[in-house]
Amino acid sequence: MIYDVVIKNTEILDKNDGETYQIGIRNGRIAYIGKDPVIGKETIDGSHHLAVSGFVNAHTHVAMTLFRSYADDMALMDWLQNRIWPMEDNLTNDAVYWGSLLGIAEMIRTGTTCFADMYFFMDATARAAAESGIRAVLSRGITGPSLEEGRSRIAENTELFRNWNGHEEGRITVMYGPHAPYTCSPELLKAIAEEAGREGAEIHMHLSETAGEVKNCQNQFGKTPIALACDTGLMERGLLAAHCVYVNEEDLALMAKNHVRVAHNPQSNLKLASGVAPVSSMLEKGLVVGLGTDGASSNNNLDMLEEIRLAAMLAKVKTGNPKTVPAKEAVAMGTIQGAQALGLPRMGAIREGWKADLALYDMQEPHWFPRNDRYSLLAYAADSHDVDTVLVDGRILFRNREFTTLDIEKVCFEASRCAEKLKNH
Repeated sequence: MIYDVVIKNTEILDKNDGETYQIGIRNGRIAYIGKDPVIGKETIDGSHHLAVSGFVNAHTHVAMTLFRSYADDMALMDWLQNRIWPMEDNLTNDAVYWGSLLGIAEMIRTGTTCFADMYFFMDATARAAAESGIRAVLSRGITGPSLEEGRSRIAENTELFRNWNGHEEGRITVMYGPHAPYTCSPELLKAIAEEAGREGAEIHMHLSETAGEVKNCQNQFGKTPIALACDTGLMERGLLAAHCVYVNEEDLALMAKNHVRVAHNPQSNLKLASGVAPVSSMLEKGLVVGLGTDGASSNNNLDMLEEIRLAAMLAKVKTGNPKTVPAKEAVAMGTIQGAQALGLPRMGAIREGWKADLALYDMQEPHWFPRNDRYSLLAYAADSHDVDTVLVDGRILFRNREFTTLDIEKVCFEASRCAEKLKNH
């Protein structure tokens, strides 16, 4: 058999044995893993490299790369209300397109092959994802203090779903994106749940990010944001809940019962002083926990390897137990659990029949020696700039540290132009 792509003589993280293997890719899937030599239409030399399933960024606002370094060192609501939301009022399709491409380039460069996004002008982000070759799960951020004010935004999300869900040979998926309980009325949340049910779509939403959010929700509605999401029918559609920093035992039980998946955003939560999510408790309850970067305006990068490392270390500090979230589990949160959080099957591990979304790490730098355990090396020692090759659906998007689908100089120039225009609006 002749494969579309063959990666030869590479180590594989999933095996963690120091042996080298041949990986044969056909029709976007991993079709062969073994020792025997195989032939490909295109061959990648994986010598001295570690093949890792591409990272899954389970929560971001990718076009917010435009606001990187614009507003820092602020509390969440002050940051949103006084700096970010006024800038977002001036966003255009053109700005979101170039901001999305900039973020996508950053993610590809650092080994991320799939991202979940919630923002505005999402047709522009879909076009950027389609052109770049990355995998994307998109939703239109919906806000509205009343149902009437949110109807047009629901309609935009429905249009996005009908135009893009399942397109690009399945690389693009669409969810509905109610922003948060503090920006959506309960009536609007119920309407979103009903519309998502009619379309057969799932939900991506911020929940319980700050103590103030939880307190205000309890004061206004007599229940936590988690309980409100349940009561409005959102959990019945399949819910990806971003943050979940402040959740109590009743919340966790409700989340487990309704199979809520969590996108944990450790770096953004720390920078905004939101807190540290109880990840260990979530995992003990059997919840799927993926990792997200949040937007580059509150992180300030889209480097998933940093999230993996921080997730492992914060969990240890939170519990006072160094055994909490060991390296292998932290990597799983950034790969296979991230894929599960987004509802994407047969993805997030290097296995025959699974999607060929891969990154190759050059292990020739000093921090890769000695090689006692590859999971430990990746989680605690590696640098994301060790990535030199990235594939999505078996298509090479980044090779020998060069982009194959993006003109990176043009992307950086145009994104900077758009950011300057927004700042001076």
